[in-house]
Amino acid sequence: MKTVIVVHGGAWAIPDDISKASVDGVKNAARAGSVILRNGGSALDAVEKAVRTLEDDPVFDAGHGAVLNTNGEVELDAIIMDGGTLAAGAVSSVRNIANPVTLARAVMEKTDHVMLTDRGANLFAESIGFPSTATDALVTENERKEWEKFKKYIVGVKELFNPKWGHDTVGAVALDSLGNVACATSTGGIRNKMVGRVGDSPIIGAGGYADNRSGAVSCTGHGEAILKVTLARLILFHMEQGKTAREAALTSLQYMVERVNGGGGAIVVSPTGDWAAKFNTERMAWAAVEGEVLSYGLNPQEDCKETFQSK
Repeated sequence: MKTVIVVHGGAWAIPDDISKASVDGVKNAARAGSVILRNGGSALDAVEKAVRTLEDDPVFDAGHGAVLNTNGEVELDAIIMDGGTLAAGAVSSVRNIANPVTLARAVMEKTDHVMLTDRGANLFAESIGFPSTATDALVTENERKEWEKFKKYIVGVKELFNPKWGHDTVGAVALDSLGNVACATSTGGIRNKMVGRVGDSPIIGAGGYADNRSGAVSCTGHGEAILKVTLARLILFHMEQGKTAREAALTSLQYMVERVNGGGGAIVVSPTGDWAAKFNTERMAWAAVEGEVLSYGLNPQEDCKETFQSK
């Protein structure tokens, strides 16, 4: 059976000065995940690897490169889900963790729970010897400067989601050679968010969902809006009704606009390998590997292709 992996680096008005780095980043992540699939690895391993690659890239708001809350702190969220068993793990508001997606997987595999948050998540990380990373190592110099600008005044969630400000959640979905799907999503949230604010990213059915019977989705965008319409599960609902991955994503994103005026994007893969990367913001960095072809894009309707070469 053919394998597919699709990744995204966030749906927002990605500025020109980081547009190439954003596209290069998602292409690297797609390649990294695809190598695992090509070698017979699982969709779960592939999405974790792809998202770790994005978390380690400071151009994205996840892990290294995370944005700061109102107190100047890093609070990270992540989810990972296996479509075969519906096993899932998530963490929210964790600190000093460079790869929250891997901590989310540890919650899934080493506890009886699905989500751990804040202090409890960090205590769990310490208990299993999960590596800790100093906050300064996770925050770029540019983020410090931007945060200094925004902390001078109070804005609401809608203003925080100004499409020209960074909020580039990352994510991946994959289909492996055994027909299993998986998803993973990770984010640093919105700059200057309230302490303890949690968006859609770690929430099952909102920021991500995976089920072998319908497919896998990872979402990005206005977290509060995505939560209200449970975007990931909504997309899969439409796929269960017979829509293609593209149709399901576009229908659901339009519904989110009509109901709660929310902007965002989603990547989708079905159990047969039908996939899509769709968004209603100005830009979304995305990449996919299917067979020998690496597809990628940034602007609406953009779909570039090149031959995939594993490293």
